[in-house]
Amino acid sequence: MKKKIILVAAAVLAFSVLAACGKAEDKKPTGRNNHAGHAASNGQVNVEKPAENEKTEAENMEHGGGHSGHGTDERSAMEDLQASFAFTAGAAEANEETELTIQVKDKDGKPVNNYDINHEKLLHLIIVNHDLSFFNHIHPEFKEDGTFTVNTSFPAGGEYKVFADFIPTGGANTTLSDWVKVEGKEGKHAAIAADTKLMKEVNGKEIELAMSTTKPNEDVTLTFNIRDAKTKKGIDNLQPYLSAVGHVVILSKDVEQYLHVHPIDENASGPEAQFATSFPQSGMYKIWGQFQHNGEVFTVPFVVNVK
Repeated sequence: MKKKIILVAAAVLAFSVLAACGKAEDKKPTGRNNHAGHAASNGQVNVEKPAENEKTEAENMEHGGGHSGHGTDERSAMEDLQASFAFTAGAAEANEETELTIQVKDKDGKPVNNYDINHEKLLHLIIVNHDLSFFNHIHPEFKEDGTFTVNTSFPAGGEYKVFADFIPTGGANTTLSDWVKVEGKEGKHAAIAADTKLMKEVNGKEIELAMSTTKPNEDVTLTFNIRDAKTKKGIDNLQPYLSAVGHVVILSKDVEQYLHVHPIDENASGPEAQFATSFPQSGMYKIWGQFQHNGEVFTVPFVVNVK
């Protein structure tokens, strides 16, 4: 009888240990390497609001990790940072060159002065308007006291959303954004509609986009096939643009979801350039692919419906 009791107790104990291990295993975090560079969505980052702008929208990053290789927790890093965007002259006029200042500070309000070079630059600045008909990818220069400046111009009056994309030393890919207002007559707002055919001609080149899926929250490969528009021959001598075969920026129709995607094979030279990412939710997205050929950078836009 005593032997039976001992055997039953041992079996119960073993089952308890196995159950506990199963629960511990279920709690392990999971992740995937999707080469996405990084993505931003709304609502988590503390972004300092310039006095003239009360429509600041923070961006919460979900780091894909494919090419950045930083090990720190991105959400923690972002919550410790804030940024302000302002025009040096106090205001900007449409079609006039103006200086834009970006200042990055930590949670204590101290300037952030150390950054890692990310694809040849310390900071990438993306600028778009409300209907995504305007796109600009430029690179401000670092001055001091956490400040970057760049001279740029805007094609019409109205509000533009600016995205500062950088890596603070010891941190991870970070994107902070805000709206800035430009004085002058606003341009006509065009409705954003999905392209019926994913093929465009830009600067004498024919670019076709193929997507492995158009569903949200799934791994998707974006394949750009670049040909000569006249001969239809594939272009296989693309030049590196910012240390890669190309770069892709993706924004949702409401300008809330931002992704900066790096290529799967950065050393590719065409005619195909592939990028891997995932769309965070369903909806309309605009994709800008940027490449370089014969010393000229060209940008090709596509609009897709993810559902």
